[in-house]
Amino acid sequence: MRDLKIPKQRHPEKANGQDNPQPKKPAWIRVKAPVGKGYQTTRDIMREHKLVTVCEEAGCPNVGECWNQGHATMMIMGDTCTRACTFCNIATGKPPEGLDAFEPGRVADAVKKLSLKHVVITSVDRDDIKDGGAAHFAQTIRAIRKRSPDTTIEILTPDFLRCDNSVLEQIVAAKPDVFNHNLETVPGLYKEVRPGARYFHSLRLLQRVKELDPTMFTKSGIMVGLGEDRQSVHQVMDDMRAADVDFITIGQYLQPTLKHHRVDRFITPDEFLSYEKVAKGKGFLMVSATPLTRSSYHAGDHFEKLQKARLSSRELA
Repeated sequence: MRDLKIPKQRHPEKANGQDNPQPKKPAWIRVKAPVGKGYQTTRDIMREHKLVTVCEEAGCPNVGECWNQGHATMMIMGDTCTRACTFCNIATGKPPEGLDAFEPGRVADAVKKLSLKHVVITSVDRDDIKDGGAAHFAQTIRAIRKRSPDTTIEILTPDFLRCDNSVLEQIVAAKPDVFNHNLETVPGLYKEVRPGARYFHSLRLLQRVKELDPTMFTKSGIMVGLGEDRQSVHQVMDDMRAADVDFITIGQYLQPTLKHHRVDRFITPDEFLSYEKVAKGKGFLMVSATPLTRSSYHAGDHFEKLQKARLSSRELA
């Protein structure tokens, strides 16, 4: 990975002023409250199998739409994260010791009951576990394959920062269809937004997946509206492409509570469209850049488009 000079980013609170109110949420970012029969059915299945979803824990704005369609992003390894990222609404602290050995089976049962064509599995960071939960991810993938062999599997993993390099091999060997790890923001904001993470480590993680299995789709995403500038977003795109990332997601950051990182500004739909055009020009097979874009939003549809885009690119080669 080439060395890059990381530009300094302006701090949102300093840019807006300590006494400035947060920017008013525009009409394009508002969503309907979660209602509907499909939403309740999905919720009941999650409760029945004692599963945690990032949809609820992170306060995703798309939960109503996705759950009404029977789609949910399941979060394994508990609901307590060992990190304290300033953008994230998931609880932080000391998780219960060990992992639930029966969880992979319960996840597989829920996937079967929901008749999912495509499933997204994510997790909290578990720095308290030697392998960061890599074996648990692999077990979950294998359990889903056994119960629902036709379901395609996308994983959204932590960075395994404190783990041996070999842990990644366990997950890749389990053959998820998509390996996703989010960079989350531009490198100049990492100390404020992801103080427990390292930008170039995350980038190298994505690159290593491709080295282990060049056929595996890789995916990563960032939030905008945290105080980054346009040039830095373009640089992240270049870094992802240098790591051979196939799919980029770009969405608007929304402040979960007053204790979290402030919203610097709301990015307009036209700006998102511009980011999409730039990303496509840089060679990504798939780009999702809208105010409400999230890693798992329309993940199944996007996976089908990814497959078609790869076939088209090979035909043109």
